[in-house]
Amino acid sequence: MLVTPAVNAELRHAVFGADEPLDAAGRRAAERAGAHAAASLRTHTPAYAAPSVRCRQTADALGLAAEPEAELADWDVGRWRGRGLEELAAAEGEAVRAWLTDPAAAPHGGESLLQLRGRVGVWLDGLTGPSGPQGTTETDDTDGTHRSDNTPAAPHRVVAVAEPAAVRAAVVYALDLPSAAFWRLDVPPLTRTELTGRAGRWNLRCGIPLTPDP
Repeated sequence: MLVTPAVNAELRHAVFGADEPLDAAGRRAAERAGAHAAASLRTHTPAYAAPSVRCRQTADALGLAAEPEAELADWDVGRWRGRGLEELAAAEGEAVRAWLTDPAAAPHGGESLLQLRGRVGVWLDGLTGPSGPQGTTETDDTDGTHRSDNTPAAPHRVVAVAEPAAVRAAVVYALDLPSAAFWRLDVPPLTRTELTGRAGRWNLRCGIPLTPDP
């Protein structure tokens, strides 16, 4: 289960990678989500959080004893860090267009979309262990538990508070979607995205709010 952090000024104003803490509204929303959903989230162990302040604070508010996980960090946008998309589009229009259309482009000097997808994919595949006829697990759609191809296996449930870009990359990687699909995915704050199954055979349930609509 991948959970997106509560909103902060950085997310609200589309600023890249400034690593700001949660603002007052975001903290209150995370605490409400924690009061509502913490018990169900704690059934997933281990718990991880991306290293940003907002992800660690969200994990704390949700009642998760989360270990840091660097592979779920935000997209590394190099020298664009701390700048907004509108500002960059005005100052470096061609570079921004290349970044939005070419998954191998990294005009900012950081990661390309392909590198982001690969980084998150390595973490995702590592959750289920090596594939193969022995010890391979997959989800039984009837009850959500994992079964071995040959012998029963204990359920393996993980929860991670991950940056929105990492969640989108995980979905693209898990479902083997074209890289361009990354830009068509929307993961609102404080929602959970569930990937069940194993490497090479993932099922998706996305955009589930941690708290009911008011």
